[in-house]
Amino acid sequence: MEREVLQEVEELKQLPRPIRSEFVYFAWRNTKLRIGVSILLLFVIFAIVGPFFAKYDPHAYIGPMGAPPSREYWMGTTTFGQDVFSQFAHGTRSTLIVGVLGGCLGTMIGILIGLFSGYRGGLVDEFLNMITNIVLIIPTLAVLIIIATYLEVRGILTQSVFIGCTAWPWAARAIRAQTFSLRVREFVDLARMSGRNSLNIILTEIAPNMMSYLLLVFILQFGGAVLNAATLDFIGLGPTRGVSLGLIMNNAVLWAALQLGQWWWLLPPGAAIAAIVGALYITNVGLDEVFNPKLREM
Repeated sequence: MEREVLQEVEELKQLPRPIRSEFVYFAWRNTKLRIGVSILLLFVIFAIVGPFFAKYDPHAYIGPMGAPPSREYWMGTTTFGQDVFSQFAHGTRSTLIVGVLGGCLGTMIGILIGLFSGYRGGLVDEFLNMITNIVLIIPTLAVLIIIATYLEVRGILTQSVFIGCTAWPWAARAIRAQTFSLRVREFVDLARMSGRNSLNIILTEIAPNMMSYLLLVFILQFGGAVLNAATLDFIGLGPTRGVSLGLIMNNAVLWAALQLGQWWWLLPPGAAIAAIVGALYITNVGLDEVFNPKLREM
């Protein structure tokens, strides 16, 4: 046992000085985190460089109809002769963009409302908590469907804004609870006694002590935005222009790809969405184990 401990200490000493930190050490040892981040990086890299390798416009009719994967058409063609790889590459980029933008917006709104509600308390807390509860009980998907139905022109940015503006209540309530426990700490009392205003205390004292928790909230918001976007796209209420993974699945189901044996049109986008959301969940669990000493892999 002693020899194993000494060996781990020597391995830690051999690491470069900039990364010789507690977080990096335990993050590197966490299998779930490594797997989740690796899968996400693969999709991010593919979303960046994939469209440059796409030979054709995703909407162009360029080849034989319903052709299986081949050297010419890497992921086959659709019933109308469109290149599936080109659609998949551009669709992955669009789906990740919606996830990032929607996740960032939902997280930012949740952070602002949660921090100010939890720190100020009183009437401010009651008012913000009332708004949060009202938005929380509204069926998010139903609202998104209604909004998307009445918009004649829908884009990625519009979809991201609507998803972000309806996904923040649970984050606000969770951050509010964390802020309640932090605002009575001694370092916050000292900052308050020194005459600093509420905004300064929130941004410099409370928020930095919640960065790990806020990161976990963003990852969950990211995954939720991807799923909401895929749901809207799958039922035909996605962007009216462009392409996404959900829209590819919608067209494949609409034109009976599975019944015609064209699995290459339907399965890849569905598997990609499942892999992205699953990787985000695994990453979230891994980060929770890294940030929480009681859950760390020793």
